[in-house]
Amino acid sequence: MAKRLIGKLYVQVLIGVALGIVLGVFWPHVGVDLKPIGDAFIKLIKMVFAPIIFATVVLGIAKMENMKELGRVGVRALIYFEVLSTFALVLGLIVVNLVQPGQGMNVDPATLDAKSIATYTSAAASGSGSFSDFLLHVIPASVTDAFANNEILQILLFSTLFGIALSHLGPRGKPFVDVLEAFSHGMFHIVGMIMRVAPLAACGAMAFTVGKYGLGSIVSLGKLMATMYLTCFLFVVVILGAIARLSGFSLWKFLKYLKEELFTVLGTSSSESVVPQLMTKLEKVGVSKPVVGLVIPSGLTFNPDGQCIYYTMAAIFIAQATNTPLTLMDQLIVLGVLLLTSKGSAGVTGSGFITLAATLATMDNIPVAGMVLLLGVDRFMSEARAITNTIGNAVGTMAIARWVGALNKKQMDQVLEGGPVPAPTPAQQAAPLAAQRPVKPVL
Repeated sequence: MAKRLIGKLYVQVLIGVALGIVLGVFWPHVGVDLKPIGDAFIKLIKMVFAPIIFATVVLGIAKMENMKELGRVGVRALIYFEVLSTFALVLGLIVVNLVQPGQGMNVDPATLDAKSIATYTSAAASGSGSFSDFLLHVIPASVTDAFANNEILQILLFSTLFGIALSHLGPRGKPFVDVLEAFSHGMFHIVGMIMRVAPLAACGAMAFTVGKYGLGSIVSLGKLMATMYLTCFLFVVVILGAIARLSGFSLWKFLKYLKEELFTVLGTSSSESVVPQLMTKLEKVGVSKPVVGLVIPSGLTFNPDGQCIYYTMAAIFIAQATNTPLTLMDQLIVLGVLLLTSKGSAGVTGSGFITLAATLATMDNIPVAGMVLLLGVDRFMSEARAITNTIGNAVGTMAIARWVGALNKKQMDQVLEGGPVPAPTPAQQAAPLAAQRPVKPVL
C-alpha cells in the first residue's frame, strides 16, 4: 500500500517540497545552489509549450465542421475572463481594506532602497501600456519569432488562422492534419517524460525559496501573506465553487482529479508548468479539443485570477504601510487601471511584480519604491497566485465548455467519480463541438 502511494506523482512532489523546506532551513547555502533544478524544469516545460499549443489549436479548429462555433467560443470566453478577473480584483480590494495588513507599519518611502526593484521597474517602463500597442503586439513580426519567444497570444493567433485555413482546404489538408496529430502525440509523450523529474524540481525550487529568503522573512509580513492565502481560498471556494455548481460538477471532485497538477504548481510556483498536462486532463474529462485548445492558452493571459487578487492587495498594502491616504475614488482608479494592465500577465514567476510596477507607475500617489516591502515574501505568495490561476483556468474551461454545449456530461460524471476514461468516439474526434448535445447556457 505504502509503495503504491509513493509511486504516485503528487505524493512524490509533496515529498520533494518537504525536503526542499528542510534543506532551505538547515542548509540555506545548499538550498540557494539548488535553484537551477527548478529553473531547468520550467525551461523543459516551456520547450514543448509552443508546439503543443500550436498542435492542439490547429487540430481542434481543423476538425470543426462549423466555423461559427469558433467565434462563439472565443466571444464567450472573453466575456467570462473579463467578469472573473474583475471579481478577483474586487475581492482583493475588499479583503485588504477589511484586514488592513499594512496598517501600523509606518514606513517612510524616502528610506526605502529602490535599487532592489530596478529590474522590475525598468521592465515595466520598457513596455507600453496603450491598448493599441497591446493589440499590435498580438500580431507577431514573424511566425518563427513568436515561437522562439514563446509568445502565447501570438502563437494562438497564428494557430487559429492556420487551423481555419486547413478547415477550408478540406480533404486536401487532411495529410498535414494526420502528421500534426502524430506530432501532437509525440509532444505529449515528451511531457510525460519531463514530469518524472517534477519532484526534483519542486525540491530545488522550494529549497531556493526558503534558503534565499528564510522563514524569518515570512514572520514580518505574515499578515499580508495570510490575507493573500485567505482571499485566494475564498475566491476558489465561493466564486469558483458557485461556477462549478452552475456548470454541473463538484469543485472538490474536480480538484481531486487535478491533484497531481496542483501539487506540481505548488512546488514550482508556475501555472505554466502544468499547461500540457492540464489540457490532456480536461479533454479526458469530457471537454472538446477546440475549447481546450483555445481557452487554456488564452486564459493564461486574460484570466489570471490569482494575479488579480495579488495586484489590488499589494497596491493597497503599500499605501497602508507608507501611510498614503487613498479615497474611494483613488481605489476605484487603481481597480480600473488593473483591469487593463492585469491582462498582460504571463504564467511565470516574476511577471506579477513587473505588472504591479507598471500599474503603480501610472499612479501619482502610491510610491513605487514601496514594492521593496514585498520582495521578502513575494516568492512565498507566488504559490497562492499560481494555484489560483491554474484552478481558475481549469474551472473556466469547464464552464465555457458547458456554456457552448461542448462538455460531455456523461463522460465528466464517470471520470470525476473515479471511473475509467472512455475513448473518444470517431464523431467526437471529427467534430468535437458538434458532437456534444447542446445544453442550456449557465452563465
